Amino acid sequence: MLWQTTRFRIDLAQPQVMGIVNATPDSFSDGGQHASTSAALAHCEQLLRDGAHILDIGAESTRPGAQPVPVEEELARLLPVLRAATTLGVPISVDTYKPQVMQAALDAGVDILNDICALRWTDPAHPLVATDVVAQHPSCGVCLMHMHREPQTMQAEPMQGDVVTQVLSFLEQHAQALSTLGIEKTRIVLDPGVGFGKTVAQNFALLAGQQALLALGYPLLVGWSRKSSLAGMADVPLGPGERLVPSVAAALLAVERGARVVRVHDVAATAQALKVWDAARV
Repeated sequence: MLWQTTRFRIDLAQPQVMGIVNATPDSFSDGGQHASTSAALAHCEQLLRDGAHILDIGAESTRPGAQPVPVEEELARLLPVLRAATTLGVPISVDTYKPQVMQAALDAGVDILNDICALRWTDPAHPLVATDVVAQHPSCGVCLMHMHREPQTMQAEPMQGDVVTQVLSFLEQHAQALSTLGIEKTRIVLDPGVGFGKTVAQNFALLAGQQALLALGYPLLVGWSRKSSLAGMADVPLGPGERLVPSVAAALLAVERGARVVRVHDVAATAQALKVWDAARV
């Protein structure tokens, strides 16, 4: 199985580790640590030494309750990092939902658009549409994620009912919409959106029912890293920086159940655990 992106055809026969680079002052787990261009690039280089296969760079926090960042500010944070990161020899993903930012990132040489809104967001003041950005590009990769509501309200009013069925239907609908636009299936990866408008029980139901999502025929990208659903996995609630063990365990379970890409903060620990997993396969 291959994932076609701007510059790379990523071989998904082996699970890929996507390292998270938050070039923002307010991300839920490491906000401010990599907010400057130099700090973000240093973190990119460290993640590659730790074993990352892909780098996912974002400049707007989408934690529950986060406020939107103006396009100009997001671009000012992002573009210097993206331009330098594209020289590092690995696929570069941009974590954004704004069509203007997507276009600027692709113009800077980015390989993958990782969109929490599954290309649905539109700006009434700007005519550019996210699906058009993807359709007009000859080969960029795209990750469509399921999110209930939006970051400001998603955890105040989480979704109800059978989460696996609803997520499956949503992802199928939006993947099919891209196919209708002529976008090749090999460019598309799906993300069930752990933590985005779901209860703790629903997040674990997605992990338990992950095989159902694979029936759609697209690779899965899963992001459990440091999520609040993991906070209760110890006798004392764990803060974001204390969730290494449950994060790695969740990533391994996701891979064991068919995920081909895991999006993580703790690249070294995840990469080492996956080596053990791979060595034990029969």
